[in-house]
Amino acid sequence: MTPDPVATPSGESGAAPNMFTRERIGEGGAARVATLVALLDAQEQQPAVRRLRDWAFEALAPQPGESVVDVGAGTGTELRRLAQAVAPNGRAVGVEPNPGLREEAAKRAALMGSAATFVDGDAADLPFADGAVHVLRCERVFQHLTDPQAAAHEFARVLAPDGRVAVLDSDWGTVISHPGDPDLVRRYTEANQRRMPNPFSARHLPAQLRTAGLVVDHDIGSAALIMPPRALLGSGVVHRNADAAVEEGVLTREEADELLADAMAAARNGTAFFSVTMYAVIARKPDRALGRSAG
Repeated sequence: MTPDPVATPSGESGAAPNMFTRERIGEGGAARVATLVALLDAQEQQPAVRRLRDWAFEALAPQPGESVVDVGAGTGTELRRLAQAVAPNGRAVGVEPNPGLREEAAKRAALMGSAATFVDGDAADLPFADGAVHVLRCERVFQHLTDPQAAAHEFARVLAPDGRVAVLDSDWGTVISHPGDPDLVRRYTEANQRRMPNPFSARHLPAQLRTAGLVVDHDIGSAALIMPPRALLGSGVVHRNADAAVEEGVLTREEADELLADAMAAARNGTAFFSVTMYAVIARKPDRALGRSAG
């Protein structure tokens, strides 16, 4: 799972969403892993994240004895929840490409007596046989994929007939950033979007899952992740993105400094507002053997 920008408890200035991509695994050693863990732990406290996760969990309705998979499992919080739901005879496996996060997830599972296990893998290359998974979830991974359709096809491949999948992701076209000159904010935001492989991932999920042969539920969950104003002071994300926009020629140094000054002043007095909307799409694999579709 790749988080949207939320400051770590320690105000880690180097934190950024793309730190979770496979290409950056290994950078920074143990200190970087600690930052990633802190980011995930901080984000789990966000009410919007908890609400959307609860909604998706209820829609997936995992049952005892089923096989469940979390793609991009992070520290394993949601997989432990799934493992408890499918106990005592079910199987719960987290797919996480970062070895440091896998180690942390396994450690937490052991401490909590969870049967969850964690393996390496990619969203488009899962280590499971055809039709082996009853329930699959994937949170904020698609926005970092260059070929999200391949992942959707892979999810359909591993799902059993009547299997359910929940894909949760952000759509960076929904960003609200206040205050700031509207033109500067627009250029800053669009520059950030261009650096992401799949910034508008959420809006494409229903079509991608249907193309993979899945039946998509009409009800799509949503929640706006709103960054607490003072979190902007410690995250470092705004400054780093502004510097990148200057390097790319999107903003002048003077324009970037103006944007930063407005944002930081508002953060200090509690009037800053930054949000991005997350969506959860539920899909099911048709049970063609029975001549019907689930859902």
